[in-house]
Amino acid sequence: MIEVHVLASGSDGNCVVVRTPEGSVMIDAGLNGKRLTELIGRVGIDSEEISAIILSHEHIDHVRGAGVLSRRWGVPVMGNMNTLSNASIGKVGYESFRTSEPFSIGGIDITPLPTSHDAMEPNAFLLCQSDNRVLIATDTGIMTAPVEAALKDVDVAVIESNYDEKMLQDGPYPLYLKRRISGESGHLSNIDCGISLRNTMGNGRKIFLAHLSKNNNTPDAARDTVARITGIKRMNIDCLEFPGDYRTVKSL
Repeated sequence: MIEVHVLASGSDGNCVVVRTPEGSVMIDAGLNGKRLTELIGRVGIDSEEISAIILSHEHIDHVRGAGVLSRRWGVPVMGNMNTLSNASIGKVGYESFRTSEPFSIGGIDITPLPTSHDAMEPNAFLLCQSDNRVLIATDTGIMTAPVEAALKDVDVAVIESNYDEKMLQDGPYPLYLKRRISGESGHLSNIDCGISLRNTMGNGRKIFLAHLSKNNNTPDAARDTVARITGIKRMNIDCLEFPGDYRTVKSL
């Protein structure tokens, strides 16, 4: 069995825990250590189950609690060398991996995949355990070919749907920031998310829309857009509904 717990998702912080009978891994730790410790307890995970904290990239909303939790729990922080060298997490035990080269930890086979974001070497992650496959792909301005290929054959897709295009363009952000968000090294829009999901239609996969902007998106806008483009029923598209929300996406 594999469980996917989205503990935080958005510009204030990001964290997903993937749990198996053999162990658990934390993908990103973008909230403070106290809050993340509280959240794993709420979903029934003991810190002793966590085998590693794996970083997608070095931005603070993905690494904020990584250092303190690594030291407190005695687990390594994992990332590629570019991410680890640029993450401000203090002195920790770390283990590096190479983008596109699979590794195993906590009973899970993990392949880090390249994304397109304004970070040193950002990654999405394909996690496999037995016949179960989970993709966690956020912080990318375009859907890269390796991520889109992985998206075709997963049971659970936690995929970025960061902004509504009209809300972004009509909103108060300065022009340079709007261009950064909508650029190829920025974030994925609701429309682009929907197109990628439509182009990779799978057999009953669970879809979770992640990293929604609190200023340029709403859960309703994201769900409605992706449902319209893909033809998937809105009720079958999940996301966090409000600040502080967390969710168990699926147990397989």
